[in-house]
Amino acid sequence: MWLQNKKVAIVGGGPGGLTLARLLQLKGIEVKVYERSKDKSADQQGATLDLHYESGLKALRECGLMEEFKKNYRPGADRLTITDQYAALKFSEAEEGVLLDLNSEYARPEIDRGPLRNLLIEALQEGTVVWDAHCTELKKGKTGWGLVFENGTVACADLVVAADGAHSKIRKYITAIRPVYSGITIVEGNIYNAAVYAPNLWKLTNGGKVFAMGSCKTIVLSAKGEGSLSFYTGTSETEGWAKSGSIDFKNKEEILTWFKQRFSDWSVDWQEAFLADESYFIARPQYCFPVDQSWQALPDLTMIGDVAHVMPPFAGEGVNQAMQDALELYEALCLTDFNSLQEAIAAFEKKMCSRTSAVTVDTLLQTEALHAENSLQYLLDMFNQFRD
Repeated sequence: MWLQNKKVAIVGGGPGGLTLARLLQLKGIEVKVYERSKDKSADQQGATLDLHYESGLKALRECGLMEEFKKNYRPGADRLTITDQYAALKFSEAEEGVLLDLNSEYARPEIDRGPLRNLLIEALQEGTVVWDAHCTELKKGKTGWGLVFENGTVACADLVVAADGAHSKIRKYITAIRPVYSGITIVEGNIYNAAVYAPNLWKLTNGGKVFAMGSCKTIVLSAKGEGSLSFYTGTSETEGWAKSGSIDFKNKEEILTWFKQRFSDWSVDWQEAFLADESYFIARPQYCFPVDQSWQALPDLTMIGDVAHVMPPFAGEGVNQAMQDALELYEALCLTDFNSLQEAIAAFEKKMCSRTSAVTVDTLLQTEALHAENSLQYLLDMFNQFRD
């Protein structure tokens, strides 16, 4: 095994990076995870995550963590409600039975981001995660890399795995290929104590998810176990719109004014999402990488997750592809007989690019369809087909 007696540094403590760390430690490999958050208590922004049988759940099974997952996931949170832009109900799984068989190929269990991160961290050896470690630079050494952090500290490793997300500081050391704007920008928000501050939307979500479609726009709601409601709007905007300065996304009144104008042909029911005092908002232009991307593999540096293949969230593939990356990289490094570490990395990257290229194509097609004139009928047809 090429990693025997070598140090592995994983930059980024998201699900992909933590899954990889767990798998490597099961083989006795020395690994550190460098995470930019100040500590474990940092808030996990974003909607709940649905793990797929063939990817995210498969990785957890290999980690030996399915029993812990069963203690933390939210049965029934995967049930979906679909409405039109006037909040009129068009499809609902709210009254359907809860799928509890996580060994079913149809399993798509939901788990909040915080509990998933915590169960992965708790499965690691104490001190594996180094907090407040925002890696800003790599320096090539005679062997391996030096890692330079924003807080002034440094570290070294024989192998570095970039798992630091869509705005990675590490990807540039692997390839110069740039992401491409999808044409859709999300405005993400979170309403804390939603039963009090957004009672109608909380009731509509009913512990699960809501997809609302109309006029080439979307709203997605997702209930969290601690009582907050995550939501995001999806609209077609110019690439520079979010950074143009036309809206201060820390100013609730400015965002509400924008929403009233941009969604003027939608029911006022949705404005409830913007009225709570305790909330946050952030604009997220949606990018992807070219589906034909490739690069020359390095002997001591690679990447997984959004660093390698960011894509819009409308197909729920981001976390699943990242965790599958972790599993397949582990298999290449530890379970397969290659002639060198570089050969193992090259085989992994080729397989990852092929897999995620197909997923990216499907995700972009779905993103386009969900923001087209007939988006509501498209989604209804898709779910009715699954039920047949």
